[in-house]
Amino acid sequence: MRSTGTVLAVVPARAGSKGIPGKNLRTVAGRSLVRRAVESALGASRIDDVVVSTDGDAIAAEARAAGARVVRRPGDLAGDEASSESALLHVLDELDASVAPLPEVLVFLQATSPFIEPADLDAAVARVVNGHADAVFAAAPSHAFLWRLAADGTAVAVNHDAATRPRRQDREPEYRETGAFYVMRTAGFLENRHRFHGRVELAVVDPAAAIDIDDAADLALAEAQAEALAEALAPDRHADRNAAGDTDRNRAPHHHQTPIPAPSPTRATPAPNGAP
Repeated sequence: MRSTGTVLAVVPARAGSKGIPGKNLRTVAGRSLVRRAVESALGASRIDDVVVSTDGDAIAAEARAAGARVVRRPGDLAGDEASSESALLHVLDELDASVAPLPEVLVFLQATSPFIEPADLDAAVARVVNGHADAVFAAAPSHAFLWRLAADGTAVAVNHDAATRPRRQDREPEYRETGAFYVMRTAGFLENRHRFHGRVELAVVDPAAAIDIDDAADLALAEAQAEALAEALAPDRHADRNAAGDTDRNRAPHHHQTPIPAPSPTRATPAPNGAP
């Protein structure tokens, strides 16, 4: 196997889904989930190529329309029990079989995370390429008090001492794996056959945008979040228009004005850590 210095992004997107039929083609703010993932990857300057692994004709067509290449996934790797790792390994096997050089870095994106920031992808890739980490994955900070149920039905504190209740600002955050993206050395992934290998680090992302769509309620939440982000950007848009109006009042009137385009409502809030 030959390796290049390239970075390959893979978006596994099978056609079957129990929670939401046709989930990967469902839309958030007018764009399908698979398109959103592809466009996030294409927007990252450090990613050289984007592949969608799918067993579905409609998903394949949508992926190509969004600018990705497609690797058709066999049925035995597209069932409910198939792992994401199996899809990634299949893509690499297909590249190897075609005598194509393997990438140095593999980026695994999940289409079910609709707010992936290209800047976060670039920062995570840089940490792997520069040798700071072998694997980096998206995680959101959390100060939640977690509990589990014991065999007898009693509640057991998991990440805290139930006898004390420190203030939020006195507790160090823990981090929840969001599932949005994983960046890893291809050689390490092939050797270990899983995404977590060698030195593993976090790419801390904004928890408000860390939505993983598994059911209809998640999809509705993502749509609401996209609308909220659009509303948050609205004051800037109005300020631009007001400034333009003040300028127009000081110049001769004319009949043809170019409308100011609205910013995209689908851009996630930047990661709070300014990921290194």
